Amino acid sequence: MSGQMKGQTSDDAQLAACAGQLLRDLRAARPLVQSITNFVSMDIAANALLAVGASPAMVHAPEETGEFTPRVDALVVNVGTLSKDSAHAMEQAATTARVHGRPWLLDPVAAGALTFRDETIQRLLRHRPSIIRGNASEIMAVARAAGLTRNEAAPRGVDSAHTTQEAEALAVRLARHCFCAIVATGAVDVVTDGERVLRVANGSPLMPRVTALGCSMSAVMGAYLAVAADPFEAAFGATALYGVAGELAAAKAQGPGSLRVAFLDTLYSIAPEDVANNLRMG
Repeated sequence: MSGQMKGQTSDDAQLAACAGQLLRDLRAARPLVQSITNFVSMDIAANALLAVGASPAMVHAPEETGEFTPRVDALVVNVGTLSKDSAHAMEQAATTARVHGRPWLLDPVAAGALTFRDETIQRLLRHRPSIIRGNASEIMAVARAAGLTRNEAAPRGVDSAHTTQEAEALAVRLARHCFCAIVATGAVDVVTDGERVLRVANGSPLMPRVTALGCSMSAVMGAYLAVAADPFEAAFGATALYGVAGELAAAKAQGPGSLRVAFLDTLYSIAPEDVANNLRMG
């Protein structure tokens, strides 16, 4: 499986099979994922992890992260509802994860919007996240914070003001600069490690109407980090799962409320074959 993902000539069928296999691996491993996330997303992020077959740990306190983070299989840091204390906990957890060889993901919610937020993101980047996942505007803003561009890319709150097509070139540069995988989400999701670029065209326009679905995607991607051979595999596998699950759930939903329930149910019931058979590469 890993060899197929790494190969530059892998066709869509091979990639789809790999995405399905990663879901099997995740459910077999049941990884423990520490998620330092925002107050809005804590519930759905934990439930998404449980539904997909992982074990969530919403340990936030800086007094506990140094002791707890070495025990987890992966760490997810989401800067959504940021404070001085939570920023301290995030930096402590990221430092500990790096020291103990635990992969970790950064979700730079609303990057580019506020000074304290951008300064916190800059400090977190020093601890080498394995994946950075955000919407197109957030990825562009992180690239600016990393010194790769001078163009402004402030999102509208947590919503993206840009397309992933606009963000793709900067996503590639950011991946090379930070030595990690980048996921820029939108109508077509872009996954890159600075060399390889994949585009996933699944999903539903209804998904952005449910708060924190993107944040919970980051949590699930953290679970994939615990079982994949490399961050690019994890990023692609989780992106494929999320897009397909969202599309299948939206077909049953009548609006945002029913989509939230249908989406969690779909994460629980979706088979690896469903991911492989419904995946659309952009």
